[in-house]
Amino acid sequence: MAKKIIAIVGSYRKDGIIDQTIDAVLEAARKKGADTEKAYLTGKHIEFCTNCRACTQDSPEKIRGVCVFKDDMNELLDKIDSADGIVLGSPVNFSTVTALMKRFIERLIAYAYWPWGSKVPAGRIKIPGKKAVVITASGCPASIARFLMPSAINIMKTASRAMGAKVIKSLYFGMVCQSKDQKLNNKQLEAAQAAGRALLESV
Repeated sequence: MAKKIIAIVGSYRKDGIIDQTIDAVLEAARKKGADTEKAYLTGKHIEFCTNCRACTQDSPEKIRGVCVFKDDMNELLDKIDSADGIVLGSPVNFSTVTALMKRFIERLIAYAYWPWGSKVPAGRIKIPGKKAVVITASGCPASIARFLMPSAINIMKTASRAMGAKVIKSLYFGMVCQSKDQKLNNKQLEAAQAAGRALLESV
């Protein structure tokens, strides 16, 4: 049975650097035999988390709790739970992920078991073997951006762990605002393709 890879696009721009990078990752995985899917958060109805914690009260035997909101998040998380690999991508906006990606990530509290009276949340059942690749990009050089603006990559790594996935590769591309319709250079394209191959080989 083919391995399943799902990518979550947290960029506002289709065919931007993040979208191109995710396409290259998925294409490389497909060439290795994976079934792939890409979900644009711009096209999803996802409510803001209100911190009601209703989802965290569900049985710890569940992979995740059930949110009170009946929106697109539940279907999206069903696909993530059934996938072998996850790709998360967001550009750096004001030193962190986009508001789109942050809204998605805040709803991942459903993966925590946090009954009333407990001081800290606990994990739930995790599906073994799930892996992830996280992707971000900034207008400044990557070496500087990784040091000055690590929040975007770090928050997506944390989100991946919340969903039960181990991050096997993180891509941080710099100098991406040089033109309106900038394309990946050869080095970036090769790095994305290598990440896609590594993701499939690791699951």
